[in-house]
Amino acid sequence: MRGYIKCLCVGLVACALTGGAVQAQDPDRLLVFAASSLTEALTEVGEAYAKTGKAKPVFSFAASSAIARQVESGAPASLFVSADEEWMDYLAARNLIVADTRTSFLGNTLVLVTPVDRPLTLNIGPGFPLAAALGKGKLALADPMSVPAGKYSKVALENLGVWSAVETSVVRGDSVRNALAFVERGEAAAGMVYATDAALTKRVAVAGIFPASSHPPISYPLAVVASHDTPAARAFRDYLLGPKAKAVYRKFGFAVK
Repeated sequence: MRGYIKCLCVGLVACALTGGAVQAQDPDRLLVFAASSLTEALTEVGEAYAKTGKAKPVFSFAASSAIARQVESGAPASLFVSADEEWMDYLAARNLIVADTRTSFLGNTLVLVTPVDRPLTLNIGPGFPLAAALGKGKLALADPMSVPAGKYSKVALENLGVWSAVETSVVRGDSVRNALAFVERGEAAAGMVYATDAALTKRVAVAGIFPASSHPPISYPLAVVASHDTPAARAFRDYLLGPKAKAVYRKFGFAVK
């Protein structure tokens, strides 16, 4: 996959938590926990930010659910960027983010993908024949119990009246990138991912686009983590919302708010 960067979450957090007080107290340290679907875009933004003479941000990408729980457990993140509002609400309810730094800044689209050598086209709408299209194959989703992409996907299928017909065919990934990988490898006949993820690889084909009305708006909020509310964290937050960063988001296909 072009530009694919493996998630650093578990190892990086362990290292940060045990790396000593000097690192944790560095006022210029920037450790950003972000949803995996933002990997390429935020990495590019971080590299551009470092070229301005600022400290280079270190990113940990994983499912929003995983990184939110790590923030709750005391991981020394400077900023948290979620793929839905619910996990930001989760941290806000526990007073773990700085409320006045919370901003919803990006949107996305949900698509159905298939392996590129098994393309199909479906007109996605109420009662569309997803089960028939899958046949005996699997449908890859991010875990709908916790991962934003999976939650959006399940709600969309329920609202379109097809969830009960495909539920037993679902294979669950621990992130949207994991769900995409199932389809790339041909282990699933189809998958539901963000349009920005599908655009990163030539190993899947888009079979259809889910109507925005079939699921809650896909919204990416960011906020400074309360335990690391530093000038450096706020400066990078502002850069993430600035015009140069927005140009990068648009390049990768995100809707900029």
